Amino acid sequence: MDDNRRNDPGAEEKKSLNLNIGDVAATSFVTLYCHALETMSKEPVLNDPKAVEVTRELNKILSKSKNKLERDLSEGKLKKSMVVHIAIRAKQYDKYVSDFLKESPGGVVVNIGCGLDSRFFRIDNKKVIFYDLDLPEVIEIKKHFFRETKRYKLIASSVLDYNWMSVVAKHKGPFLFIAEGVFMYLHRSDVKSLVLKLQKEFPGSDLVCEVVNSLWVDTPLKKIVNFKMQRELHLGKGTTFNFGIRGSREMEEWSPGIKFLDEWSYFESNEKKLGLLKIFKHFGLLNRTQWTVHYKLNPV
Repeated sequence: MDDNRRNDPGAEEKKSLNLNIGDVAATSFVTLYCHALETMSKEPVLNDPKAVEVTRELNKILSKSKNKLERDLSEGKLKKSMVVHIAIRAKQYDKYVSDFLKESPGGVVVNIGCGLDSRFFRIDNKKVIFYDLDLPEVIEIKKHFFRETKRYKLIASSVLDYNWMSVVAKHKGPFLFIAEGVFMYLHRSDVKSLVLKLQKEFPGSDLVCEVVNSLWVDTPLKKIVNFKMQRELHLGKGTTFNFGIRGSREMEEWSPGIKFLDEWSYFESNEKKLGLLKIFKHFGLLNRTQWTVHYKLNPV
């Protein structure tokens, strides 16, 4: 047995990983590789050594895949602009969590649609209770690379199966729910139902979620989105945007207990690697094509 195999008792198990997951769930691989590639770049926007570690293991499997996207990932073939944008987004969401923990060091954070993200290891203040929530097939993969602790737990569930909330509700809070790159893939009725359920079960909680402009959900613009994701990025046919909003205050119309706090767009970042795209922050429609909104649910 070689040294690497001896030092990694789970080597054989990792080789047998089932990576045949749904089209939307598979976007978690793209996000992971963006984090890893940016971490290994010059003057990185994001420092995510865990992503580098995980991708090095996955490369052994993906490099032999018949799927073009998976082979491209293993070879680091991703658009630099996308790598930078995903890294900037991750850094901003880390900041949302860190700012929350400054006010509530022992607070509870739920990372909805976590994928293979390692946010807990980037923001851990040694007091936070952190839950990573995703579909069972994604969590099954994640368990090969991430170990649970007393403060870091994995929940294998659809976010729309509300039974997971009873696990989180055992804590006193306060609570922060983050949904990075999730809501746009759900249907409007499901997003509304979820937000209202969070409002009811976790009064006083914070919700930070990424959204897209509803213009991109309807034809003919939706065809452009589908082309980019399915033809250019080689994501599956099931990868499409289903939910969007007109503006950041739209969710306030769903219930009197939903309060808009603030919003953020990639183009508002001060990162040098964003380059000339910063100019888009001066154009409303472009600046609010895909952005992040922060709400308080039932302020107390």
